[in-house]
Amino acid sequence: MKKYFVFFIILLSIFVTGCGNDNRKKVVQNFKRNIQRCSSYYLDGELTVHNNDEVYHYNVEVFYKKNNYYKVLLKNTANHHQQVILKNEDGVYVLTPALKKSFKFQSDWPYDNSQIYLLDALVHDIQKEKQITLTTTDKSIIVQTSVHYPNNSKLVNQKLYFNSNNTLKKVVVYDKNHAECMSMKFHHIRYSPKISLKEFQIDSVMNSKDSEMIEETGNLEDVIYPLFIPSGTKLIDEERVPKENGSRVIMNYDGEKSFLLVEETADVFQEFTIIPSTGEPFLLMDTMGVMTDNSLSWSSGGVDYYLVSDVMSQDELIEIAQSIGEITSMK
Repeated sequence: MKKYFVFFIILLSIFVTGCGNDNRKKVVQNFKRNIQRCSSYYLDGELTVHNNDEVYHYNVEVFYKKNNYYKVLLKNTANHHQQVILKNEDGVYVLTPALKKSFKFQSDWPYDNSQIYLLDALVHDIQKEKQITLTTTDKSIIVQTSVHYPNNSKLVNQKLYFNSNNTLKKVVVYDKNHAECMSMKFHHIRYSPKISLKEFQIDSVMNSKDSEMIEETGNLEDVIYPLFIPSGTKLIDEERVPKENGSRVIMNYDGEKSFLLVEETADVFQEFTIIPSTGEPFLLMDTMGVMTDNSLSWSSGGVDYYLVSDVMSQDELIEIAQSIGEITSMK
């Protein structure tokens, strides 16, 4: 009798384990099916970006319509600075309504790159994974995949958290040391809502209430120096050049990892201006910037920054840029 009881318990455990695996797999299958079948989607939530001891928070809204239409609204919760990534039939744009300007890219964004706030990009990461890791907690089913951020190689994997209703609630991206680098909490996700094509036109962004906000230009009385400088490199020259509205500071760093850093008061255009640009949109700390093979440019706090080097990798450029905080640092 005892032998039969033990045998029954073994069978029961196998059955329960099998059901658990099936349930986890169904969550992934349902998520993929929802995205592949929908003609559009809308979501909102909160994006958190970690930079050493600093943490940046964004309110995020995403509008997607089949046939390559995307609109991503990113609003910094600390200073209410808003930028918009827009993809339509004419190209890819990063708009800053308060400065009345936009960068235009001939870019493949968002394809072939991981994107923490785009559902179809998350599905693409799942499909590329040869062996998905599935785990279960009391409240969540967790799907782990690798990530592909070609402009930021320190990001290596991510975890997708689904609740008991099979709804995606959170995504967390980690580095090779398992440290959390950024996370996205989803408040609402709607599949196949009615979204007009007008939503993806530049006029719809520039006529919004956020375009009426005028951003104040920064103050360059106190120059902000990088806290991180590569070994064997030092500041050898600094020049201040007056502008019509403000000033420009040009800093030349020489050595094994030489680079040029330019800081200048941002220009607020009287009329909306589109600036053609090479490179890709890149999320840097509290703002969306522009990344090329050898340069990184961004605006923050009413100041424009431009960082360029012929000998440094993109990861090294990012490390320098992330060390330029909001407080004046020493040379």
